[in-house]
Amino acid sequence: MLVWIQDLLNATDVHLPVTLFRLLVVFVLAGAIGVERERSNQPAGLRTHILIGLGSTLIMLLSIHLPLTYAAGDPARLAAQVVSGIGFLGGGAILRLGADIRGLTTAASIWTVAAIGLAVGAGLYGGAVGATVLILMTLTLLDRFERKYFPKRVIKSLHIATNSKKAQAYVLEGVLEDLNIRIRSTDVQRSIDKGTTRYRFMVYVPPDLDYDEMYELVNGVPGVTKIRLEDVG
Repeated sequence: MLVWIQDLLNATDVHLPVTLFRLLVVFVLAGAIGVERERSNQPAGLRTHILIGLGSTLIMLLSIHLPLTYAAGDPARLAAQVVSGIGFLGGGAILRLGADIRGLTTAASIWTVAAIGLAVGAGLYGGAVGATVLILMTLTLLDRFERKYFPKRVIKSLHIATNSKKAQAYVLEGVLEDLNIRIRSTDVQRSIDKGTTRYRFMVYVPPDLDYDEMYELVNGVPGVTKIRLEDVG
């Protein structure tokens, strides 16, 4: 059994046992990354990563098989098309949610899974396994590290209604800045007849924001009658 596996690992030609063995290897490696993406509720999960890995491995095997069989062709040409063509799938995983961008990490994992598939198809098992381990570490351990030491701000829409001109924009902006809320944009709507003003701030909210304190401070600005904070989707 061990001798048979060693022969498959060291094989330089492409026959059925080698093909099936390499497809099985990439099934496991790509599946491991796909499981992590699936658990993170990403748009490209287990099945997508496995299919990309299997497809890129099969294309690499085909690019090796054709020159061996027909003594013509360049093994790198088909593989190069995978590297460029996988960008279409990666682009589909990137989503724009309001002013926020999601899916960049998943798009990168799709691209790297394609690279792992090419490596397995070429018989570079050590590099493929090592890359899989490092990718999983990046997606899990580094994600926790980022969340702890580099928490990301969340973009939200803050609506403030006032019944007079007393609640000037610069006063509200000062209160928000004191709360460590970064303002991305400001929109002002003023009713001449009613003498009311509505403000819409696109803001970056820190993860440790005390919402009760925010409502209290903003409500303390003279003229403020209504406050609404909502997610941007």
